[in-house]
Amino acid sequence: KSYTTTQRDALTSAAGDIIYNSTTSKVEYYTGSAWVETGAAAIEVEYLIIGGGGAGGGGSINWTVGGGGGSGGLRNSYASENTGGGLSGELALQCTTGVNYAVSVGGGGAATATVYTAGGIGTRSYFAHITGYGGGGGGNYYGTAAGLRNVGGSTGAEGSINSASTAARDVIPGQGFKGGNGRTYGGHENTMAGGGGGGAAAAGSNAASGAGGAGGTGLTSSITGSSVVYAGGGGGAGYSSGGSTTGGGGAGVNNSGSTGTNGTDNTGGGGGGGTTNNNGSNNAGGAGGSGVVILRYPNTFTISQSGLTLSTATTGSDKVTTITAGT
Repeated sequence: KSYTTTQRDALTSAAGDIIYNSTTSKVEYYTGSAWVETGAAAIEVEYLIIGGGGAGGGGSINWTVGGGGGSGGLRNSYASENTGGGLSGELALQCTTGVNYAVSVGGGGAATATVYTAGGIGTRSYFAHITGYGGGGGGNYYGTAAGLRNVGGSTGAEGSINSASTAARDVIPGQGFKGGNGRTYGGHENTMAGGGGGGAAAAGSNAASGAGGAGGTGLTSSITGSSVVYAGGGGGAGYSSGGSTTGGGGAGVNNSGSTGTNGTDNTGGGGGGGTTNNNGSNNAGGAGGSGVVILRYPNTFTISQSGLTLSTATTGSDKVTTITAGT
């Protein structure tokens, strides 16, 4: 028989029942728990995928300070919004019902306070073949540590430098921006500062005399139905003041001798840079915030999954599933 979606949902049905849905103009069958279109139905899935943010660099000997961590790479296909790195938004993904797609939410980079090691690099998030890479870790005393690099997300910033300046490496287009430059010793410890980590929407700021650079701004998305800023770079630490941040990045700190602020989980924010304290002890930069995978699709469909932490809400004629942990 022919029913509208509303009439269909009011039926008392058994597995194997078949109807014609006059609302969608599709033949559907009941599985015992849900109505499913016959044949392999293709649906359009819009996505926001963000990798884990990089950790901020730590403070170490002689009042040196760390740079901010880079945000996780951001991939976006929703509406007319941009993707990371200032590029235009991507095409929605065409998915097939009844097919399993791989998904993972990346973790933030780990914080470290050792002199020779920069902040840890975040890990990637993905849905099917769409990947947001982890953000690069912020540099520290030497500014040249491996954490300045990344594998595709925004790069971490330089810390205060005891050697020649080494700029953060280039990012893969469509993920994020580079981190800022640190400020080297200029005759007194109070001149030293770390740069801001790169964000999804802008590069991190260079450090000024004694002032940590601001983290690169995050990117605003309304895929969930609310306007939220994601993937901000971490602020660099400074002798007099730490750099600010937006979009879940952690703020840098001043010479109070404290650890950098952590990036916010499920935003892909970079961690803030850390400083030393009066007795020369090391303080870690903030850890990077974990990533997130958000999927938006017609509300006539339902996701079946295992191994994930998620929630689903209805927004107009769509469902929005936010995956916050798991693989």
